[in-house]
Order: sequence, then C-alpha cells, then structure tokens
Amino acid sequence: MAQLEQLTTPVDAVVSRMRALAATLPERDGVAVFNRVYLTVTEEVDRRLDTGAFPEPRAAIALDVRFAERYLAAVDAADADRRPPACWRPLFQLRRHPGVRPLQFALAGINAHIGHDLALAVVDACRTLGCEPPELEDEFDRVGDLLGSLEERIREDLMPGPDLLQIADPLTHLLASWSLERARDAAWVAARSLWALRHCGDMAEEFTERLDAAVGFAGRMLLTPLTD
Repeated sequence: MAQLEQLTTPVDAVVSRMRALAATLPERDGVAVFNRVYLTVTEEVDRRLDTGAFPEPRAAIALDVRFAERYLAAVDAADADRRPPACWRPLFQLRRHPGVRPLQFALAGINAHIGHDLALAVVDACRTLGCEPPELEDEFDRVGDLLGSLEERIREDLMPGPDLLQIADPLTHLLASWSLERARDAAWVAARSLWALRHCGDMAEEFTERLDAAVGFAGRMLLTPLTD
C-alpha cells in the first residue's frame, strides 16, 4: 500500500469537531441527534485505533477521516446557507420539525452517511492510499460491524417505550423499511462501481448524482412527520 499522504483532518480532530458541534446545538435538534450517534461511533473507532484493534491502522484512519469529512462538509454547507448534498437536505430541512421523532433523525442521518457518503469515502481513501477498494474491504467491514453493534444501542436509547410503540404506530413501519446491513452492502457495491467509473467523467458524475438523489429520497421518507 502506498505511503499515506497528510490527511486533512486526523481522527482526534474529527472527534473534537463533533464534540464542539454537540455543545452548540439544542438537544432536540435533528442534526444534534445524529451528531451524538455519530460521535459515539467515531470515539469508539478512535479508541480501537489506540488499542491496535485495526490490523491496517493507516487504512482505517484514512477511511474514517474521509468518511467523517463528508458529514462535516454537509454541516458547513448548511451553516453557510449553501445547499448540502441531496442525501442530507431532508435532515437539515426538517431538523426542528415537532412531528419528527429522535429515532427518525438518527436513522435519516445514518441513511445519508452510509448510503451516500460511505461509498465516496472509500473512493477518497483509495486515492489517498494509492490502493484499490478490495484492499480496504477489511477496514470497511470492521467499521461496518462497529456501526451494527451500536445500532441496537441507538434504538434502545431513542426508541419509545413499549407502551408507546404499538404495532399500529407508524414509526414501527418506518423502522421496518430501512436496514443498516442492506445500506452497507449497497455502499460497498456503489464504491466499487464509482472506482470502476473514476476515469469516465460524465458517467461517474451522473452515477454520483443519482446515488445522492436516491438516498435523499429515502431520507425524506424516514423523516415523515408522525402524530403522537
């Protein structure tokens, strides 16, 4: 694997940026809800890097940082009144809607970040490291497994109690419509497709735009306002 070039943002700086963002946002804000979830994941990645849990730490750092930079760039765009990628727009547009529940905000952010950003982060990391996507598959899977292990905790923290979440509750049906595992699988396929198209100019751009739009549409569905 080629020598790692200087990364724009090291993992500890990413963590610091997310903590600072958390300190400035109201607790109920939809972006704050997702930020808390993502901060937990990134802190755990950082801890595992410190303990040597990743066999290829340079690759894991590259993937984790490029991944986080996509989210932080969307935050910066929204803060500057610029349009973030389509996958993120529903969350920023509905972040204060009283009819959207915290778990919906969390899942919509995860949907945008995994469904769109993860595929592009793999390509970004491959360019940084001078490698092919298959060389990052172990790190991709390790980060994905970590996200999966935290999903249950996320649902436990944000899910309404059993007395509130009945089978007829619309949130039950929204939760059943989205799967982290399927999103991960689709992100890997999209990453390999984008890598194969990297020299194809217009085709790569069109693929990226369509991926962005499709993930944004799914995010808008996840954020459907619900009545109590």
